[in-house]
Amino acid sequence: MNKNHETPKGWKVVRLGDLVITEKGKKPKAVSNEKTGKFKIPYVNIKAFEKNIVDEFFDAKPASKEPWTKEIWYYDYRTNVHHTQKKNPMRLDDLRDFIDCYHPANRHKRKETFHADSNPEGRWRKYPYDEIISRDKTSLDVTWLKDKSLTDLDSLPDPDVLAGEIIENLEAGLESFREIMASINGKQS
Repeated sequence: MNKNHETPKGWKVVRLGDLVITEKGKKPKAVSNEKTGKFKIPYVNIKAFEKNIVDEFFDAKPASKEPWTKEIWYYDYRTNVHHTQKKNPMRLDDLRDFIDCYHPANRHKRKETFHADSNPEGRWRKYPYDEIISRDKTSLDVTWLKDKSLTDLDSLPDPDVLAGEIIENLEAGLESFREIMASINGKQS
């Protein structure tokens, strides 16, 4: 874990493997084993990692005929946000708005920042359960913000800038893999 990042007050850093079971294949009907005892734990579809959306994470509650979930909250940090590992890496300050909106001290005091008329650029929004469940395949991949790079093609960076960013990302990725290999082989850089 990177020690340069501070954890917000009231939050805890945990390994994903301590919270969910990650296995290839179909979603299990019930998840229970020696690790979890008789309690169900969240199952995370591998596509969630590809899309950067953990879309099947929930509180552990007993089974019920009526769904426990009444609304689903979203914070869109994908649209119109651009980070690179070297020139514009993500910092804790980039997540301050999300942390404030998430309201970890009392999630029942959450308030949307999105409003169709007064704030169509609001990133924090909730959807009623019934609206989500009625979507094709109950997709949780929801978007409401307009991607400015798609609506204004004239504002795209020059091809050499795009190529430079691709090279930078590839080089940063290779450097990360070199650090991992050095760590695995016992050679700290």
